[in-house]
Amino acid sequence: MNPVVLTTTDGGRLEFACAPGQSVLEAAAAAGATLPASCRQGTCGSCHASVTDGPYDLGPHSDQALPPDEREHGGVLLCRTYPCGPLSATLPYEQSRILYGGIPVREATVAALEPVARDTVRLELRLDDLDCQFDPGQFVELQLPGTEVKRAYSPANTGNWDGRLEFLIRLRKAGQFSSYLSDRARPGDRLTVHGPQGAFGLHETGLRPRWFVAGGTGLAPLLAMVRRMAEWQEPQPARLLLGVNDPQDVFAVPELNAVAAELPGFRYDVCVWRPDPGWSGPTGLPTDHFAAALPELAGAAPDVYVCGPPPLVDSVLRAALLGGVPPEQVHRERFLAT
Repeated sequence: MNPVVLTTTDGGRLEFACAPGQSVLEAAAAAGATLPASCRQGTCGSCHASVTDGPYDLGPHSDQALPPDEREHGGVLLCRTYPCGPLSATLPYEQSRILYGGIPVREATVAALEPVARDTVRLELRLDDLDCQFDPGQFVELQLPGTEVKRAYSPANTGNWDGRLEFLIRLRKAGQFSSYLSDRARPGDRLTVHGPQGAFGLHETGLRPRWFVAGGTGLAPLLAMVRRMAEWQEPQPARLLLGVNDPQDVFAVPELNAVAAELPGFRYDVCVWRPDPGWSGPTGLPTDHFAAALPELAGAAPDVYVCGPPPLVDSVLRAALLGGVPPEQVHRERFLAT
């Protein structure tokens, strides 16, 4: 057995033993601690951590979930990390994100399902248990009725006592859950909800500006964050950039307008990569607008929250570093199609 010590950002320590051939994620679960993770197959990046000491083997994984440059500096995916001796690693989240006692499993009813853009729908669920508390940025897994198929989605709303969960979901061709939503789902259907779980979320850093960059439905967790800021009337200046491919893909403008009306100091822009003659808003990639706007802050580097496909996340990270934003102020969540 190999001893493992994991340290959270707020100084919490988790110690357990890992058997030969057992991943760190599996060994933590066997010790009663469920770490943030989704696919558990090395493809999503949700169980990212940084090894600080000790030998290990890293199993097969996606380079999009763990880019080679991060791997070279000790970055690992805990579902694919197999200790070869005593191992120490740091976790990129607070101790409160570790679940003791397993992931909550609850039943819910489809309350609404409607298109909001080309290939994008809004799904609203109502939990049987009205206690619907979660941190903006976390995700749940929705289980396809009658199967073992689960897909991870981040709520776009904030925690509440009405049992309400709201999702913005892009329909993918031949996707199992997408096919269900487009062909068979109806209000009144029953779904199983696993969670909340995950480590992505807001960090309390005083009055430092918060900038949010989203690609497509990567907006969902970021919308939850700015909605939380509006509910609590948080004082930090906030800016959000949403990138979509075509004007037909634009969505969530009413929701963003509502946040702007409630939250002083908040502004947003929707960037269209391939505009048509009828589009009068910003064009190009949100990364370009992000990089161009950084000098406006005159050295006051913001906290950056980015969610979307890996190429977008990586490009925002590069632009942030070039613009003088310390890496520890860039909080990111990559999502990959499953």
